[in-house]
Amino acid sequence: MDMERELRDLIARRDISKAIHAYMRGQDRLDHALQLSAFHPDADVDCGLLRGDAKAYTDFAQGFLANLEGSQHILGQIDMDIDCDAGTGRGEVYFFAWHRLLEDGVSYDLIMAGRYIDEYSFEDRRWAIKRRRELIDWARKDSASDDMLREMTQIHLSGRNGNDFSQTRDWASGISGR
Repeated sequence: MDMERELRDLIARRDISKAIHAYMRGQDRLDHALQLSAFHPDADVDCGLLRGDAKAYTDFAQGFLANLEGSQHILGQIDMDIDCDAGTGRGEVYFFAWHRLLEDGVSYDLIMAGRYIDEYSFEDRRWAIKRRRELIDWARKDSASDDMLREMTQIHLSGRNGNDFSQTRDWASGISGR
């Protein structure tokens, strides 16, 4: 076993995983810079509704998500093949996404599951997403059914735009995003 090669592979996987996590966290926190950091600037990103470079796609996604009452994106299995010598990689990333829509004063949950088909590259001393295409495997839209949570004042509800405990870590305040 070539320990140097193994170490380079592990570092690449770690850095690519961090980019994938930054993408998802940036979406849910409405953190444009964090989501954008997942990509190389000239990345080609195609979600079906828009195809563009990293900035155009991130602007589009952040605009869509900002108009929602909430969202949560969850990662599933991630399969990667990395060629450290070439500075390239490819991956398939499973995801599950919840979006709270408000239409004519009624809340709905849009739930989707799919996969990101990715290509990664090592450029400017960092691994990031070079190409991404989003595939939707299934989706459903249902009436929201979690109003009872708002009545339970002892439950810590999440917030958006960094307005909850997960980002403030203000242990003394007792405030969680309500």
